[in-house]
Amino acid sequence: MGLEINSITPARSEPASTPNTQKLREASETLEAQFLAEMLKASGFGKTPDFFGGGSGEDQFTSFLVEAQSKRIVEAGGIGLAEQIFNSLRTQSDGTA
Repeated sequence: MGLEINSITPARSEPASTPNTQKLREASETLEAQFLAEMLKASGFGKTPDFFGGGSGEDQFTSFLVEAQSKRIVEAGGIGLAEQIFNSLRTQSDGTA
């Protein structure tokens, strides 16, 4: 019995959508995806086992797989980092910081 990604969905504040708000949201989600990709790489996720591997070609394309999986995690709700970044950027953008 595994934990499904969809079951971990943090609360997401939805202010009135403006072009600036949309850009901030996209930047926040991109940053969270990059963070998750680095964490997945550091944990050895996608590392080719020594005894059964596809060689250097597989190693080169593993990064694409990790990046795609990290983006999917963010689309499914992520770990809440994007929401924190978004709220911080929005506060600074509004000049209320």
